[in-house]
Amino acid sequence: MHMIMENLLVGNINDSRDPPVKVGALLLVAAEFTLEAPERLISGRIPFSEYAEAAPRLLDQAVSWVEEHISGNRVMVCCRAGMGRSVSVAMAYLCCVQGMTYDQVFKLVMTRRPGATPLPNLEEAIVQVHLLREARTKDKKTPASPPASGA
Repeated sequence: MHMIMENLLVGNINDSRDPPVKVGALLLVAAEFTLEAPERLISGRIPFSEYAEAAPRLLDQAVSWVEEHISGNRVMVCCRAGMGRSVSVAMAYLCCVQGMTYDQVFKLVMTRRPGATPLPNLEEAIVQVHLLREARTKDKKTPASPPASGA
């Protein structure tokens, strides 16, 4: 398990089965495993394939899950080895929610999680997640059309 930020950690499948007490929420992002987290945790599973590019919609779901649960919790994102998919979700969260640049996040993660191997084309997937999030925000701000008058 590696601490990326004070309230954001990445871990492997064994970490997901026995997370430290300080972890309050756990997201499993490994498609080949099911979640066996302790009941005391808020938990979720969004399946990513190992070594494959992250589908922007899945990455968006994972970023939103972390964003929803990180307030008041330490969130741990886990995959098989804690090096690729979990790191990629953490990076996307930091870019999309915390407003860090991809270069800043990459340097931070490589320092805090030696051996990290983000998924292929992650930077482009993060750009797509930004667009999805912006579209959602714009949709929420657009007022509903006034009802048609019956003239």
